[in-house]
Amino acid sequence: MTKEKKSKPSKDLPLGFVDRQEKELLVRDFIISNIKEVMIKYGFQYLETPSFEYSDSIGKFLPDKDRPDEGVFSFKDENKWLSLRYDLTAPLARYVAKNYLEIPKPFKRYQLGTVWRNEKPGPGRFREFLQFDADFVGTKSLQADAELCVMISEILEKCGVTKSEYIIKISSRKITEELFKKLNINNNQQKLTALRALDKIDRLGWQGVKELLGEGRKDKSGDFTKGANLSTQNIEIIENELKKKIPKTDDLKEVLKIFKDYNFDNFEFDPSIIRGLEYYTGTIFEVNLKFDVTNNKGQVIQFGSIGGGGRYDNLVNNFGNYDAPATGISIGLDRLVYALTQKKEFKIKQSKPVIICVFDKNLMKEYVGLQTILRKSGISTEIYPGENKLKKQMEYANKIKSPAVILYGEDEIKTGKPTLKNLSSGEEKIIEMKELVYEIKKII
Repeated sequence: MTKEKKSKPSKDLPLGFVDRQEKELLVRDFIISNIKEVMIKYGFQYLETPSFEYSDSIGKFLPDKDRPDEGVFSFKDENKWLSLRYDLTAPLARYVAKNYLEIPKPFKRYQLGTVWRNEKPGPGRFREFLQFDADFVGTKSLQADAELCVMISEILEKCGVTKSEYIIKISSRKITEELFKKLNINNNQQKLTALRALDKIDRLGWQGVKELLGEGRKDKSGDFTKGANLSTQNIEIIENELKKKIPKTDDLKEVLKIFKDYNFDNFEFDPSIIRGLEYYTGTIFEVNLKFDVTNNKGQVIQFGSIGGGGRYDNLVNNFGNYDAPATGISIGLDRLVYALTQKKEFKIKQSKPVIICVFDKNLMKEYVGLQTILRKSGISTEIYPGENKLKKQMEYANKIKSPAVILYGEDEIKTGKPTLKNLSSGEEKIIEMKELVYEIKKII
């Protein structure tokens, strides 16, 4: 009788997901701390909503299928579909509707949270990522739209991005709405497909977008995306109109006037900016980084968009008859972290512990006492967590990039003079206990 071989679980991650290591996370923490500082200064309220919502609340539902799986991860619970949130805006709309009578108008909130996209992954396109959102709900004032652009600029500059390294591109959904009206394109699904196609101009160029505005496009993998089936003449008119660089809608003229009041000039009008989500109703903006980075193919490219936003005056009305016009901005924090870590001048200190080597586990009381003294002095310290010989302990200290090790055996304990070894220089010093903290701080 042969024993069935047990299969081992895969060590690989699903496509579109990634492990994030300490350096990246420390940069992310740095960005988040700057975001919070600016948000407090601008008077925004911190909010957190759950990762899961009812599927119909987040607006990604396919009525011709049994499962609401267009772009979201879902499961059925007690006869209702639940989905991981696709963005942070739809949950905000649900929150506003639920708490409409209690919250101030306008309601200014910011949120930092993970979102999930059940979409085809690719280079730099993840299915799970961290977003930062800031929104005004309950105001039609375009001063709110302008202030979001000014605010995100302040955050970028606080994180070390110079004015010459980013640009805020602005446009308005009213431009495309007027264009569709002029061309007698009235079918909502056709308009939505056309908007999604136009949102890919940066990635596919006009040639690829024109295919999506027409019959459709096959990508390099062979996958075919159905197009909007617009006529060749209408596609040419759309291309020509969106290449013009003259703001002509009233909302854009008003925002540009407010920018002058703020002395804000780090923007450009770009009618080809569309923003993919269908709930935008007015001004839209996109945040672009202009410095060069190296992609995963080793090619030097300009980084491009890290997020954007716009006005969405009708979203809260999906939950009932609420007067809640809104505008907001969303930034992909993981993309911003990647961009900043690509900048040579961007450095962040990784604090590594000093290691107390273990010569005899019966001396643990002395090791713990020494560790307590150092930790109380604000020095990251750890007793070697194992029972290996000194050589292995030194290998561990070097592997984690510890700045120093402390040799504190029976002889050192008797004399009260530990040996401090600087792992960068290799220098060893026998030190009086009262001088140890001072000497370590010189190294770290």
